[in-house]
Amino acid sequence: MKITISGSLGNIGKPLTTKLIASGHEVTVISSNKDRVEAIEALGAKAAVGSVNDAAFLKNAFAEADAVFAMTPPNMGGSDIIVNTTAAGKALAAAIAATGVKRVVMLSSIGADLPNGNGPIAGLYNIEKIYETLENVSLTFLRAGFFYTNLYNDVPMIKGAGILGSNYAATTIIPFVHPEDIANAVAEELQKTPTGKNIRYIVSDVRTSNEVAAVLGLALDKPELPWVEFTDEQALGGMKEAGLPEEMANLYAEMGSGLRSGKIQEDFLSNKIAVDGKTKLEDFAKEFASNF
Repeated sequence: MKITISGSLGNIGKPLTTKLIASGHEVTVISSNKDRVEAIEALGAKAAVGSVNDAAFLKNAFAEADAVFAMTPPNMGGSDIIVNTTAAGKALAAAIAATGVKRVVMLSSIGADLPNGNGPIAGLYNIEKIYETLENVSLTFLRAGFFYTNLYNDVPMIKGAGILGSNYAATTIIPFVHPEDIANAVAEELQKTPTGKNIRYIVSDVRTSNEVAAVLGLALDKPELPWVEFTDEQALGGMKEAGLPEEMANLYAEMGSGLRSGKIQEDFLSNKIAVDGKTKLEDFAKEFASNF
């Protein structure tokens, strides 16, 4: 198969490209960074340098593709984040429609069933709705759990304050996922051709915030590492002090509030969907400690 993937050689793109090449597929990797071309070609793939906001560029990148992995980068540049994310989804959808690609896997998220109250995930809700209008396409929305790798953002908090926390409680249940497990799921889905529009959740483990603090603390030789619940105001203030643009900080605070209420993870948890990722929290904790 000829497969085009977006997302460059990030935490998902690199292992995905490696897996697809090893399976004998012809892979084109979209990257906005021309400096990535050499690394992409070293894996045996073809590089397409351009923006996922550029429908004309995407049409060329999708022109001969049998399948596409559509990953919309979070446009966290500072302003109009949801609008910009949605615009990239429109460009991808337009290119898919124009080129007649028959198989598409879109990276989405838990909480993408909600139009609002989910922070930056609202952009993925919008994109799912745009993609639902595509005709004659075998489409899978791959709704991923909360990335384990997002926990690296909390390293300064652990080092500086000796705590782990956010604006949701220690008892909050969160579905987590490892990027490698996402890559495995994408590779599987790209080689399937189900009919119509489908939803698949990819989750590696389901744990409480308190368990996250305990497991990471043990791996870091900080067995007393506590989970501290912040107010929305405290969380927002902390993110701003850390240098996040105000709009981004507000979206993250809203996402935390959505996790606290349980509505972001409700669809996954209430439907008792299987956890099919392989990387458990204890496995990730070893990676976390080695990179701490």
